[in-house]
Amino acid sequence: MRKPRALSEGAVLGIAAPGGPVDRERLEAGEALLRAAGFDFYRREDLFTCDGYTAGDDARRAAELMELVNDPNVAGIICARGGYGCDRILPMLDAGAFREARKPLVGYSDVTALLLWQRRCAGLIGFHGPMLDRGEDLAAAALEHLVKQLTGEGSIPWTLRGRAVVDGRATGRIVGGSLTLLTASIGTPWELDTRAAILLIEDVGERPYRIDRMLQQLRAAGKFEGLAAVGVGKFTGCVDERYPQPDVDRVIENALCPLGIPIVSDLPFGHTELNYAWPMGGRATIDGTRGELQLLERGVR
Repeated sequence: MRKPRALSEGAVLGIAAPGGPVDRERLEAGEALLRAAGFDFYRREDLFTCDGYTAGDDARRAAELMELVNDPNVAGIICARGGYGCDRILPMLDAGAFREARKPLVGYSDVTALLLWQRRCAGLIGFHGPMLDRGEDLAAAALEHLVKQLTGEGSIPWTLRGRAVVDGRATGRIVGGSLTLLTASIGTPWELDTRAAILLIEDVGERPYRIDRMLQQLRAAGKFEGLAAVGVGKFTGCVDERYPQPDVDRVIENALCPLGIPIVSDLPFGHTELNYAWPMGGRATIDGTRGELQLLERGVR
């Protein structure tokens, strides 16, 4: 794994829309927070293009992302939003250019596909973290944490606290993100690799039985074999009025607790106000007794 370059004060972040259409007013509110945090930004005006459920066609979105990767004035890339569409453009991207540029890339939700691709195909760490069209992600504490992640400041380890589920302690490289996108990666060149890894999962708007189905697919695909530990973020809006039980917590615990590995739930990441960033491919420790995830290394160099 190669680490992206740390950002310096006043660095220019390129804003990309690799997935769904972007709301101008919401994005501009996110840009104001970014500027207040000490960064400048660059975006193309066609970022607001809308082609059905994507921010323009595949060629536009791929070209935008490659332009930001290749632009020497852009130090890092932050995604405007997720939605849908990232997996459509992955075959159009240049993994070698991503690896050579070594720019921090930030996003989550549908951007999970892009982070998985960058990790597997470019061998480069990226950041599962807040996006600009989702101001609710950018609470002051989460934004401060993101800045420290991107600049390499602050002490190590960083500790995220959740709820203890299964006792034990394990260390490994972090992989994960949206459970929907992790499952969809199976059979692709950017397929989720969980060997000796800590798997971090979150999602939004999926009914518990669908969460169950995705976990069973990961099990059948061998993704629980050799897994070191699991950290569960926020599963926001994952309810079913017709079948209220089992709820999403029970579904996840029924699927994962029999593995006998450390598990921590209710970690502060995902579709939630406290969406703390973490480096995809960085080393971490799960402490299932204390209910903690410790980030053991900086994701930038």
